[in-house]
Amino acid sequence: MSGAQDAAIQAAETIQSAHIIDSPSIEHDINPSTAASEKEPVRLDRSPSVDVLSDVDEDEVPLSVLRPAPRKPQMPPLPDLRFEQSYLASISTARDWKVVTYITIRDQVFMPLVQGMAWTLIVSGWRHLNRSSQFKGQSVGAKIRRWWWEVNNWKLPEKTGGLKRA
Repeated sequence: MSGAQDAAIQAAETIQSAHIIDSPSIEHDINPSTAASEKEPVRLDRSPSVDVLSDVDEDEVPLSVLRPAPRKPQMPPLPDLRFEQSYLASISTARDWKVVTYITIRDQVFMPLVQGMAWTLIVSGWRHLNRSSQFKGQSVGAKIRRWWWEVNNWKLPEKTGGLKRA
């Protein structure tokens, strides 16, 4: 059984490593264009010509006369979050290996560390602030908390904090 697993793992490693580009080029390998990036809205002729109108039957409306429905505002394109593309774009202006090393450490070590620390501090602070939340009282937070529980038809707890007695 382990021989079949080893063979499967080796086959997968071979296929995966065969697709690794040893020397990627920024000009050639960066975010290939797709069909969606080349789409253009339809533009129809606003002025009907006499020749077009003569070829159309009485009960038909020529396409050149129709006005397309206005389009809804489009969302901006999704950013390319693939590591290789953003890394190649970052090091495209690097002049020597020291700058490449700095960019690599900044993007792969320092920024994830800072983001993780910030997220942990935010979540810890939120938990600390909510630890002593109460439903009784006249503070704005207590009023909002009671209102939220009433809107959701949740039963308000009778006691907050402490142990319940049997």
